[in-house]
Amino acid sequence: MKKIQLEILGLSSSQSQSGSFALILGEKNGSRRLPIIIGMFEAQSIAIQIEKISPNRPLTHDLFKAFAEHVHVVILEVIISDLKEGVFYSRIVCSDGATTFEIDARPSDAIAIGLRFGVPIFTVESVLSEAGIILTDLDEGEEGAESDEEEDEDDEDDDDLPPARSSRQPAEPREPSGQVSFEELSKMLAQALEKEDYEKAAKIRDELNKRGPQS
Repeated sequence: MKKIQLEILGLSSSQSQSGSFALILGEKNGSRRLPIIIGMFEAQSIAIQIEKISPNRPLTHDLFKAFAEHVHVVILEVIISDLKEGVFYSRIVCSDGATTFEIDARPSDAIAIGLRFGVPIFTVESVLSEAGIILTDLDEGEEGAESDEEEDEDDEDDDDLPPARSSRQPAEPREPSGQVSFEELSKMLAQALEKEDYEKAAKIRDELNKRGPQS
């Protein structure tokens, strides 16, 4: 079974399912994209790891990593291994130093954990062939255009094919107003972290980094 390496290209609110997010994976050194709809908690967990934000308390995926390290288990890779009736399946490949074993997981959980261990994400040709979007097939000149081919998704499910596959890269979040002082932004960042509002914290942190160090 030939594995195809993926990389995370973007994460944005789903336009079709309230409370869900679209995780966009891309074929490394290739033109195909693999969009997956995931839940809000998993999206938050993935986002704070990408943004290198340290939560005040460990999230579930942080707890998994701490436990695995305590019992001397390492994660080797994550594989999105199958697609059945619009639902993605994945495996986490682990090792205790003596044996290698696999754990079934939802792709969103597997990727959130894989990011914490810094391991590669893979899929297989059958999944990309069925659910992948070929970049050269997209109409890049049509901003904001989205296809409406499939819309009979169950709102209770995540890790599914998005009901409308987007041809856009996820939009960049708007940054906090430049009128706010550096000191006030720092206070807002501390408050956002205290409330565990990591999406807001990431935006504020980006604005602080953009302004650079203050004398």
